[in-house]
Amino acid sequence: MKDTSKIVKELGLCEDFKSFYDENRDYMVKSTLSELLNSLAGQSQIKKSQIIKNSELSEVYAYQIFSGLRVPERKKLLCLAVGMALDIEQTQTLLKCAGYAPLYVKLPFDSVVLYGICKGLSVVEINNLLFEYDLETLG
Repeated sequence: MKDTSKIVKELGLCEDFKSFYDENRDYMVKSTLSELLNSLAGQSQIKKSQIIKNSELSEVYAYQIFSGLRVPERKKLLCLAVGMALDIEQTQTLLKCAGYAPLYVKLPFDSVVLYGICKGLSVVEINNLLFEYDLETLG
């Protein structure tokens, strides 16, 4: 498995895009957000109904996200990641798949969320911490 920085380096060194793409296509994200969410939920020991409850999102809205009918904003996607108890790498992959910036530790909001993920905090606990530091909550 190649990490992203190695692939980026190869991209900069390649002679043409076709050869780069042919050599790296197996490392490209191919799934939709809905497919990735469902795959991660399937790998989890937590039932989808419990994931949604843990995420603190409306049940209808969350099921629409899982089915691909809705694309959530970044904060709502983070709620689902926390609800699934994803690790940091899985959370970053989920954010990137949706076209959002990965969590960046030097941003106050992101650092609190990263801390919460590392410590296995719930959405409510992360929101309390965000509120304590005068930051926007997850919702």
